[in-house]
Amino acid sequence: MSGHSKWANIKHKKAKSDEKRGREFTKVAKEIAIAVRMGGGPDPDSNSRLKLAIQKAKAINMPNDNINRSIKKGSGELGGEAMEEFFYEGYAPGGVAIMLKIATDNRNRTSADIRHLFSKYGGNMGENGCVSWMFEHVGLITLNKESVTLDADEFMLSMVECGADDVRENDENYEVITPMDQLMQVVEQVEKIAPIEEADLAMIPKNMMEVTDKDLAEKVLKLIDVLEDHDDVENVYSNLSIADELIEQLS
Repeated sequence: MSGHSKWANIKHKKAKSDEKRGREFTKVAKEIAIAVRMGGGPDPDSNSRLKLAIQKAKAINMPNDNINRSIKKGSGELGGEAMEEFFYEGYAPGGVAIMLKIATDNRNRTSADIRHLFSKYGGNMGENGCVSWMFEHVGLITLNKESVTLDADEFMLSMVECGADDVRENDENYEVITPMDQLMQVVEQVEKIAPIEEADLAMIPKNMMEVTDKDLAEKVLKLIDVLEDHDDVENVYSNLSIADELIEQLS
């Protein structure tokens, strides 16, 4: 199993409290607003990115009123500052590379918050380009294995026929890697085969950094946790790799 998939597995095993559910609502609401503004308008039938964001919202039981309000915010009907999407880069303890996908209506506030979290938990927020060269910008489609009726070999072959560059798997999911500029075209083909759990642009590490020390692993995971919990952080990408045995100890 790849290091990326191991990390995905750690994230999928994290418990979701009511507080985390509230944060999920906030993050998905921003995704919807950005999808409307950047993905092609308020109609999900002609905006694949919005369609996927709405699917994600429904998967976490977000009320329709919240969804509609987010669509109106993205289209400018509700006024306020426009959301923007960009990346921050930095290092976790031990030199583990971190990429953050940010969605915010106040870049100065978010920058100060993220810099504080890096510093407080032993990391270092860096300049643009300090770690991005360690990652490949791709499209990433996630499917739950239980929703896929094909066997593994048939599924892999069908994804190649859909235009995927690679398919990876962890215990629960398939991760379909696509060219960055062909994500939505591949999404349309994959949807004909199985329901998609999530689809977005992602940063995949080119090489993993294995952490074998338990204390260091805990520090890195703590920083990643607090970054993920920040309302303006859409996704955290890392080149962290942890051996299965250590993952079990940390669990």
